[in-house]
Amino acid sequence: MTNVIDLQAVSWRRQQENILSDINWCVEKGEHWAILGLNGSGKTSLLNIVTGYSWPTAGHVRVLDQPFGKTDIRELRKSIGWVSSSLQERIRETERAEDIVVSGKYASIGLAYEEPAEADFEKAFRIMKQMRCSHLTGRAYQTCSQGERQKLLIARGLMASPDLLLLDESTSGLDFIAREELLSSIQELINQDGAPTIIFVTHHIEEVLPEFSRTLLLRDGTVFAKGSSEDVLTADNLSQFFGMPVNVEWHQQRPWVSLDERML
Repeated sequence: MTNVIDLQAVSWRRQQENILSDINWCVEKGEHWAILGLNGSGKTSLLNIVTGYSWPTAGHVRVLDQPFGKTDIRELRKSIGWVSSSLQERIRETERAEDIVVSGKYASIGLAYEEPAEADFEKAFRIMKQMRCSHLTGRAYQTCSQGERQKLLIARGLMASPDLLLLDESTSGLDFIAREELLSSIQELINQDGAPTIIFVTHHIEEVLPEFSRTLLLRDGTVFAKGSSEDVLTADNLSQFFGMPVNVEWHQQRPWVSLDERML
């Protein structure tokens, strides 16, 4: 398998409106990508296409070497982990932390009907330790902080040993310290042997870790730029992208953007 994701001339219309237009994007095995865009740029819609929850109006989609239209999407999703803040709204407040993680094996929210084996919980505990949230074992979801909840959701997404992990604005709602702790956990995950291909969706430039060596900029449902993060995340590119002059400085291999002094 060369390309984990391969989108060719993909467009998607909803209620006569173009949400995505002529998207060409390939993610090769071993690459980790950041997807950046303002609210409404089409980031989550793009993930819906990748996971088969939305079907393109035009174009061709191949994910994990499976061409859409010739594969069982439900089976394919078992190899894709998707972590979104919207999942939090569907989790019962009284659900135990480890039950939330184990439920990822069954693509369910909690363990209302499943009967997991002891080995499932052992795997969940290993993943929770990996994500630095093993101290949450036995805790009710309602007692966890926002950062702890996000770590549990990522652990849940890893439970089925996916080949592809989609992190959709996983740092949303976190304070600075909780955000950096979560990014550090993601960084450790990427650097482990056998890590899945990770697509990290955000609208905060500074969250692009060095491991996300490739970046896709989405604006108004189209690809504004894509390629090496260092080549894409430049002051000139981002000034055009945002429609106002900005500066970009790199610290510890991470980009930090600020308004140009002419705007202050």
